[in-house]
Amino acid sequence: MPTNSEEMSGSHNQLRALGAGLILAIGAYGVGQIVVLVTAAIFMVAGINIRSQPSLLLGVSVVMLQGVTFGGVALAYLSYKDLGLEFIHARLPSLRDIGLTIGGFGALLGALWSISMVISALGLQSAQNTIVDIGSRNPVVFLLLIPLSFLLIGPGEELLYRGLIQGILRETFHPARAIVLASALFAVVHVFSLRGEGKLVYLGVVFVLALILGGLYEYTDNLVVPALVHGGYNATLFGIQYLTATGGLPT
Repeated sequence: MPTNSEEMSGSHNQLRALGAGLILAIGAYGVGQIVVLVTAAIFMVAGINIRSQPSLLLGVSVVMLQGVTFGGVALAYLSYKDLGLEFIHARLPSLRDIGLTIGGFGALLGALWSISMVISALGLQSAQNTIVDIGSRNPVVFLLLIPLSFLLIGPGEELLYRGLIQGILRETFHPARAIVLASALFAVVHVFSLRGEGKLVYLGVVFVLALILGGLYEYTDNLVVPALVHGGYNATLFGIQYLTATGGLPT
């Protein structure tokens, strides 16, 4: 049986891991906002006021936040801790991985549909992501976000939250707890991009979907799988939003 000192040491390590995950989640977003502001200032110096062009600002934000900052923070942490790239379990997908990617994509959409039915039945209201608000005024934004979902959003967020944060938590927590904690951090950070009432409802949906992504990473031991699922899921939603905004689908 573990001694009191061993239990205290284990609890201390868990707190440190959770603190590191929290700092990485919040810190990466904060650093990303600074990077976006600096990039916007560079555009201003060049004579391009991207603040008056929401679609351009959104594109820059996605590239600099999810792509450059999230990925950069994850790689910088790995280098600082001498963990090496092998800490992130990623490889070319096998046939089994491809099958699980397709299944995971279906699971995300199925979960979203089921949760949406429950939310509707309970008469709850969900907040709106600012991306949808910007895209509704300029639907071309949604078309831009479809490829970016695969190239930057999916890989960048999965690298930081599943590959790094969930990996750090898994070193001291049971894998199931690591998935839950990493998913909670992933959901909480989304609050900064929401507007309107129903923020807790929105965050709850994100949390459930993140559990699926975390489970896929743990089960396949291959970050490429949740990255592809995440990218495909976002791309599908952006495609639906584009059709809805342009009248291709009923609202």
